[in-house]
Amino acid sequence: MRPQGYTGVLPPQRFNLARYCLSGKPGGKTALIIAGETTTHWTFAQIEETVLRLAGGLRMSGLEPGQRLFIRMGNSFDYAIVFFAATAIGAGPIPASPMLTPREVASLLAHSGASVVAWDGALELPPIDGIGLLTPDDLARLRRGPPAGYADSAANDPAYLVYTSGTSGQPKGVLHAHRAVWGRQPMYDGWYGITADDVVLHTGAFNWTYTLGTGLFDPFANGATSIVNTGPRDPEVWPALIRHHHATIMASVPGIYRQLLRSGFTPDPGLRHGLTAGEALPLPILHQWRQSTGLELYEALGMSEISTYISSSPAVPVRDGSPGKPQQGRAVRILDDGQIGVHCSDPGLMLGYWAEPPLQDEWFATGDLADIDADGYVWYRGRADDLMNAGGFRVSPLEVESVLLQHPDVLEASVREWRISDTLSIIAAFIVPQPGRSPQEAAILSFVHDRLAAYKAPKQIWFVPALPRTANGKLIRKALDKP
Repeated sequence: MRPQGYTGVLPPQRFNLARYCLSGKPGGKTALIIAGETTTHWTFAQIEETVLRLAGGLRMSGLEPGQRLFIRMGNSFDYAIVFFAATAIGAGPIPASPMLTPREVASLLAHSGASVVAWDGALELPPIDGIGLLTPDDLARLRRGPPAGYADSAANDPAYLVYTSGTSGQPKGVLHAHRAVWGRQPMYDGWYGITADDVVLHTGAFNWTYTLGTGLFDPFANGATSIVNTGPRDPEVWPALIRHHHATIMASVPGIYRQLLRSGFTPDPGLRHGLTAGEALPLPILHQWRQSTGLELYEALGMSEISTYISSSPAVPVRDGSPGKPQQGRAVRILDDGQIGVHCSDPGLMLGYWAEPPLQDEWFATGDLADIDADGYVWYRGRADDLMNAGGFRVSPLEVESVLLQHPDVLEASVREWRISDTLSIIAAFIVPQPGRSPQEAAILSFVHDRLAAYKAPKQIWFVPALPRTANGKLIRKALDKP
């Protein structure tokens, strides 16, 4: 009996993420289109065989179930194959952003206790003494051996670890179980309206849980086709991919839709609708998209810890300004402090944060403030903490501030999300210089870019005489303003 909890169908006790996505699909059907310098088509049978051969190679190379494999790669077919191969044998991939600096990679390797790094041969690596390294040649060799079978994983066994900004200022490892992919089932009707006939284009990179889910997990689980771009990411590429490959669903962030509209985007006749998540959808973008394309944009609210759980869809009409309703089967409520709570019986919810105690409370507090109206629509009111949104990625101000304070010309520093238009916000920094110093914006930005991924770095710096504080000396970020 689950009277207050998740009411959808629960996963079987023995459950493997890779098997769920790849096994039992129509073998000759195209599962994945990789569009880059050249375009390649991969059937379900080809992907499954490649995954299981690499899985066998990883196992023969000594990767054990439960060990962690850090993926240091650009967006590529190999990235996806390494991820599924590791989960197939019960090891834990860590899908990391290619934008991370070597310093950040070193920190995450130490924190996660990764045993192996799968490397594309291009991205810069930190010293990795004591950690195994799989080069492109190694991965190609491991794919030529006999295939492995899927591990007999339990639904609650750890499957993958993804890092996201934490309120402490240090990235937090979100540990997901194999059941996380099963827990995405409420999205199929509650957001996508997906069928096996769909061709889904996602504009993001695999390190992001939004892309892992929308670009791989969900299309594969439904026997649909996914398009992944590994080439240029300029606005012109998306209309070309939609037209050439006859995409029926596009998934992106509001900023990409804004770029498309500015370029005069005309949808292919087969495109049914767009999906948007990662940050709140500004109403001007929604209204202009409808007017220009005649199509709908279905918004979802989610986070790395559970992916999307509130959305509109072809079955849940859009109500302007609301991300939609809790997806069918999910137990969602507003907690006493105004945060959205998700019941911990939800199979899509993480196991917990890496190296921290497992979840104990009945309800997981998301940090998102909201109201729910009488019709069940959710109205987002912002964050309960200071996390900023940078192009769909949540970034802790403490993480950015800690780097700024390492610069010798900086006495005090703070950052906040700064809205520059109705449809665009950036990260802005406010710096009090050291006495007698005259720091230069370009030098400080270069300093930060050497230490943080580009999406975490401020786009604007203002030098101020003091930071706003309470009588007790507490920083008031919301009061930060340009001089």
